[in-house]
Amino acid sequence: MDKEFSNIRIVDIAKMAGVSVGTVDRVIHNRGRVSEENRKKVQAILEMVHYQPNLMARSLASKKQYHFVAIIPSFTQGEYWEAISEGIDKVAAEMETYNITITKLFFDQYNNKTFDDITRNLLDEKVDGVLIATLFTDSVIRLSQELDRNEIPYVYVDSNIEGQHQLAYFGTESYDAGVIAARLLTDRLSPTSDILMARIVHSGKNDSNQGKNRRDGFCHYLKEVGFSGKLHEVELKISDSVYNFAKLNEIFELNPGIKGAIIFNSTCYILGNYLKAREMQAVKLVGYDLIERNTQLLSEGVITALIAQRPERQGYEGIKSLCNYLLFKQKSEKVNLMPIDILLRENLKYYLNNKL
Repeated sequence: MDKEFSNIRIVDIAKMAGVSVGTVDRVIHNRGRVSEENRKKVQAILEMVHYQPNLMARSLASKKQYHFVAIIPSFTQGEYWEAISEGIDKVAAEMETYNITITKLFFDQYNNKTFDDITRNLLDEKVDGVLIATLFTDSVIRLSQELDRNEIPYVYVDSNIEGQHQLAYFGTESYDAGVIAARLLTDRLSPTSDILMARIVHSGKNDSNQGKNRRDGFCHYLKEVGFSGKLHEVELKISDSVYNFAKLNEIFELNPGIKGAIIFNSTCYILGNYLKAREMQAVKLVGYDLIERNTQLLSEGVITALIAQRPERQGYEGIKSLCNYLLFKQKSEKVNLMPIDILLRENLKYYLNNKL
């Protein structure tokens, strides 16, 4: 709440809106009958003063216990999904005294079967709200439809899926992030240079919803600006450097015109480590996400630019929106776009100090 309105009371809101105190109470707590005209008057004042009901008083008075489930990929220290998890942990700590518990369920981001396995019996226990990392579109839609049938609110993070009934989405426009990557890369290349597009293969279904959208945006921009170089694609493995080096040796030897490279998830360091080992400074590399292995290569000048999307905020705001909805009956905007941050070697240190 702004300092100007820090001590505002319901009676003050009623006077400012020109309605009774009872009307304000009914609007805040979403109960009783209120004319649409008066509801709009009250909502306008509530938004202006950034009014927040007393969360602790409400939750403690109700004695109701809330159980949220966060469904996200597993990770090791320093990986992208650790940041999402940290955002969830932060809001969990804030909400612990408000009768809220959060369970995290982990799946393999390169295998859609693991997502299906952990969600198959999700509703066998009490669940009040769900946060979903939307890597596998078909699987997420099936889960969303089951949650709809059980009237359980859910929030998407990482990438959006249109046509569903999610309470809210927190993340970037993946397509636009692909367009930005293409512009960052082509601005540093001649129009006839070749570009290497890498993807990570694993077991199960490999292409994430976000990765596909980024690739679509990237390719559309190249077509739109009349880029005349060739696009080459290579499949790499997440934990097999010997295999990756052999594949990259082959493709660079056969295609010496490759002067740009892109990978559409957080594993930019796989390409970066190869370029560093081969001392291929002439190849411009653009990637995604500020995980430690990427930022190190960016600081060394191996990676040309990184595109970041504030994953900590996605996890934090996603769970917070479920809390606000269930405790206050307050809905977030359905689409909540995080900033798309462009990181270069020159501005990296400033961003690392202020990324939350």
